[in-house]
Amino acid sequence: MRAASAAALSRVQERWEPVLRQAESEAQVRTWGEQLFGVADSLAASVSLSRALTDPARNGEARSALAHGLLTGKVDEVVADVVSGLARENWSRAEDLPAAIEQIGVDSVLSAAEHAGQLAEVEDEIYRLDRIVAGERELALALTARGRSVDDRVELMGSVLAGRTRPETEILAKRACVVPHGQALGSALRGYADAAAARRQRLVAAVTSATPLSDEQIARLTETLRRKHGREVQVHVSLDPAVVGGLRIEIGEQVVDATLSSRLAEARRRLAG
Repeated sequence: MRAASAAALSRVQERWEPVLRQAESEAQVRTWGEQLFGVADSLAASVSLSRALTDPARNGEARSALAHGLLTGKVDEVVADVVSGLARENWSRAEDLPAAIEQIGVDSVLSAAEHAGQLAEVEDEIYRLDRIVAGERELALALTARGRSVDDRVELMGSVLAGRTRPETEILAKRACVVPHGQALGSALRGYADAAAARRQRLVAAVTSATPLSDEQIARLTETLRRKHGREVQVHVSLDPAVVGGLRIEIGEQVVDATLSSRLAEARRRLAG
């Protein structure tokens, strides 16, 4: 998003968070998140409606009233309120509105996990699911095949999880299969894990090792990264024998590749001239 749209989203998120905290239960918040996903899908499928709700020629109150009128009776009142609040804002591009509603939906589902005291568990489940999908080529192809309907992909993801995760994890995993707004499946899953970490005010470090790390090694690595970045860090370790030895650490766009395989590859490049 451009600056104006990002600022609009941030303002609405600030107003939405107190509503989430005052909800009666995590089940209610999960429902709001799913309703918001439905609204985002409707707007993404209707360019004309997205344009009407972001048209700078209309004043914000008129756009807000239009959104509220369209949603009243179809979603919970608080969901209609937050979407009408989004419509009141000014957006750089029409497609930024459904993307913003999508993000508010993700915030809501993660807030439900937070209500239940299970946000860390959901973050870990999403990360592990991303690693499983990345390591299973046939599964990844099945979950992203353009020839399969969205419903089929969502059903397949449900069968993979088979009720073994938190309900918030399942909601987001199935949502990733919809591939909203051009995101790839893996990118969507990692985005959800990062959003969960951000709610916990932590950075996410994706660590790849050839062999399992002991609890002591993970603790030392976590402390080292915390001192370096000045923030709490959540370390997720995945195994890949191909790295041979050493570690590969990814934090956002920062990558530190200290694996033996990368050093051997660099040596081969130098020998080849």
